[in-house]
Amino acid sequence: MEQLEILHGVVQAVVFQNPENGYTILRLTAEDGETVTIVGTIPMASVGERLMVTGRWVSHPSYGRQFEAEFLERLMPQEAEDILAYLSSRAVKGIGPATAKKLVDAFGSRTLDVLESNPEQIAAIDGFSMKKALAVSEAFKRQVSVRRLIEFLSAHGLPADLAVRLYRAYGVSAIDAVREDPYLMADPIFGADFAHVDAFAMELGVSSDDEGRIDAGILFELSHNLGNGHVFIPEDKLTDVSAQLLDLPRDLIEIGIDRLNVQQRIVIDTLLGRRLCYLPEWHEAELFVAERLKSLAAQKDEPLRHADRLLRRVADCCSVTFVEKQETAILAAATQHVLAVTGGPGTGKTTTMAGILELYDILGYKTLLAAPTGRAAKRLTDLTGREAATIHRLLQSQYDPESGNVLFVHDEAEPLDADALIVDEASMIDLMLMSALLRAMRPGCRLILVGDPDQLPSVGAGNVFSDILRSGAVETVRLTEIFRQARESLIVMNAHAVNRGEMPRLDVRDRDFFFLPAKTGENVVQTVQGLCATRLPQRMGIAPEEIQVLSPTRKGVTGTGNLNKQLQAVLNPPAEGKHEKTYGDFTYRVGDRVMQIRNNYDLTWRKADDSAVGTGVFNGDIGVVRDIDYAAETLTICFDDRVAEYGYDMLSELEPAYAMTVHKSQGSEYRAVILAALGGSPFLLTRSILYTAVTRARELLIVVGSEDTIAAMVQNDKQQRRYSGLKLRLEDA
Repeated sequence: MEQLEILHGVVQAVVFQNPENGYTILRLTAEDGETVTIVGTIPMASVGERLMVTGRWVSHPSYGRQFEAEFLERLMPQEAEDILAYLSSRAVKGIGPATAKKLVDAFGSRTLDVLESNPEQIAAIDGFSMKKALAVSEAFKRQVSVRRLIEFLSAHGLPADLAVRLYRAYGVSAIDAVREDPYLMADPIFGADFAHVDAFAMELGVSSDDEGRIDAGILFELSHNLGNGHVFIPEDKLTDVSAQLLDLPRDLIEIGIDRLNVQQRIVIDTLLGRRLCYLPEWHEAELFVAERLKSLAAQKDEPLRHADRLLRRVADCCSVTFVEKQETAILAAATQHVLAVTGGPGTGKTTTMAGILELYDILGYKTLLAAPTGRAAKRLTDLTGREAATIHRLLQSQYDPESGNVLFVHDEAEPLDADALIVDEASMIDLMLMSALLRAMRPGCRLILVGDPDQLPSVGAGNVFSDILRSGAVETVRLTEIFRQARESLIVMNAHAVNRGEMPRLDVRDRDFFFLPAKTGENVVQTVQGLCATRLPQRMGIAPEEIQVLSPTRKGVTGTGNLNKQLQAVLNPPAEGKHEKTYGDFTYRVGDRVMQIRNNYDLTWRKADDSAVGTGVFNGDIGVVRDIDYAAETLTICFDDRVAEYGYDMLSELEPAYAMTVHKSQGSEYRAVILAALGGSPFLLTRSILYTAVTRARELLIVVGSEDTIAAMVQNDKQQRRYSGLKLRLEDA
């Protein structure tokens, strides 16, 4: 192996850069005038900056001789010419070539010092206001701080995209905060992998049996398993998994659990004689939801006088004839203060909701409509003709950066102005959201929960709707009759067949459910591309934007990762003048369909017609890239009628959405759905996933793949158990 060498030089070009891990390929002009290729972890490298790189020469089979960086020291450019090149490369947000020239013409080699320490001098330049001068100064200082933080993290094997989240929380003190308590990075706010954080802490000299390490490991297991749907973990299991995670004896973990309990950082409760460990806010939420639902269930009004006459009036207003179960639900909504209405596709849930809404109008109740996701809320608006909102928007959610918690404007102190609340797609509501919803209901307000219990459970922790139904504590009306019009739909009939554990009919070609066999993953991809790009648009008049491709999995040839790239290639290929931005392994283009993948409570949006502004874009919201501004380093995304701007440092919150997992499609309905079904993990090839996928289609469903895979999904009725105490607490009425 060659000896380590040191190269000094100026960056001439950045050939490739991965923003997630900092891996970079760049061209460096060394002091002897030779231009060489440097490869390695050099996050946020910019043209014009000076580097002192320690590494060794290697020979790449395709690209020839390269210098592989192992260590580096970065020096800000000193000469005016290099400063101009550095700033012209858009290394600093808000500064492009023209602005860079103005700055360097005015301040020469002092430019960077002025940017950092004397922005008021910039305001004297023609074209600069004080506001703009302060903005570019802040952008420069932020860029320097974030880059320093990225270098620090990368040097210790931690992901570069963690830097932005840490900087938002701690600013220029982020490195000091991480050194003082490395385990803070494992907090869900930051989302770092515990193993990486733990290795870093060990480098800093933290001992394996340090109390802080033990406490962090236990808390990490509780937080991490919220993502698996668990509200709590039994104490014995928490002890086992934490001991395995930390590679420590169980007795040290048991002492740690007791310590955290005394410190009130966890709560230990007992149900059915078993000790259960909760994070405090989740324990409080579970107790509150159980008590509030029991209280609502205990409130019952007298039966309506002249109920038959009222039902006829409601039916006339809705222009329908209700069946017996629907009438039962409508009348129950008048006497119960909490009611669950359930049923599969085609059983009349929406018609029943419309009837309840009409009855409440007659009774003079002010009723609000809500759903867990934007798509579900929009669908509810379309079906009822009344405005519906997401639960987050209804409650006016806000993010508290100090605590990392979500706050809601509407709560016990400022409840919703409503006599009744109807919530659709109730199976998607997690425990914390149900707690917030119940807190925002004023005394006397009624709650109607409508949903399909056989859908996948909520993405967030808990099994709220299922627990409510199984507890028997809440009045429930189950709609079972499939209406004649729905019986004509093979989508509906196949969904019910799947739910019963029967194979769907795959041999019918003249209705709304089609099966197209494919032997290989490549065949599946080619068929899906053809359906989206030409066959459905040309033969059935279904535009590509009305088609949603689903897959049970992210990985593999038929996973959403590959499908998104292949669909983009035929639906939105590169073109001259079409702006692009590469992030990770995907290149976003103007016109791409994208999805928000985590709740962002403080992201500002405006209505497309500029009639209003607001905050909050939420997990599952679907939008389209309308603009990529290279100078401002932003992507403009249009979510239906709302427009939001994403800085490049926010792109980890987006992913392409030509294809999405079945889990991500919950609560949405699409004119046409294409399901890629060819092999995969048994944990993902389940009956509930197939059922959920089928019920996402409104007019057309096409399954592309293997009949064996469909059969395996129908037969696999295993559902992951979720640790939730809500059912037991409700049964304790």
